[in-house]
Amino acid sequence: MKITQLQASKDNYIYILTCEETKMVGVVDPTEAEIVLDWLDNHELELNCIFNTHHHHDHTGGNARLQAKFPECEIVAPAAEYDKIPNIDLPVIDGHGVRLGKLRAQVIDVKGHTKGHVAYWFREENIVFCGDVLFSLGCGRIFEGTPKEMWESLKKLRSLPEETIIYPAHEYTKTNAEFALTVEKNNPLLQNYVTKIRKMRYENKPTVPSLLAVEKAINPFLRCDIPQFKKAVNMEDVSDLEVFTEIRARKDSF
Repeated sequence: MKITQLQASKDNYIYILTCEETKMVGVVDPTEAEIVLDWLDNHELELNCIFNTHHHHDHTGGNARLQAKFPECEIVAPAAEYDKIPNIDLPVIDGHGVRLGKLRAQVIDVKGHTKGHVAYWFREENIVFCGDVLFSLGCGRIFEGTPKEMWESLKKLRSLPEETIIYPAHEYTKTNAEFALTVEKNNPLLQNYVTKIRKMRYENKPTVPSLLAVEKAINPFLRCDIPQFKKAVNMEDVSDLEVFTEIRARKDSF
């Protein structure tokens, strides 16, 4: 698999996937069409598939224009959001398998940000496209789901192999890093990583993709059931879900 990362809008990332064996091309969460069309034109390729993680416009805004240009292009999207994403060709649910040429991905239900949000896990490549559920050093806002649903979704992603590379849909890492320091300031791994992130953003470099093993060690939203973390936030005697709910509420007002 070849992955091309394109920045769109203010802080969105669009990912173009190419099956190097078949030259089939897919795109994950096309914010806008023109940037994708320009890339395809420059590389003399056609678009075969759109993978939507959820229905928000900054993830589906390019669908219609891309499908108009490439009528055979298939839209893969959550079945639970069938009424919110026009022209879905393949509605998917948890456990479904999808493909792009020789590449295979498993659909993971990660509701919470929206009711039907999914992630696409390419097991053999150790890659997951997680939309707005998991960010580097953060997680998505809970717009349509519940804290319990979001916490369960994050645990699903956390349970993937540690060598999994996560591809979130936004460049939010610097703000997430500053918040993470407010809740676990004595984590030396976090301190070192924040220094690295500040330098990368100063140089206008993307901070994603990220490695799941790293996120498990420093992302507060993946650590709400870790005794050391619960002690750091003075919530040792409450449930994991209560810790997550509190930390998410703090981030909402950060």
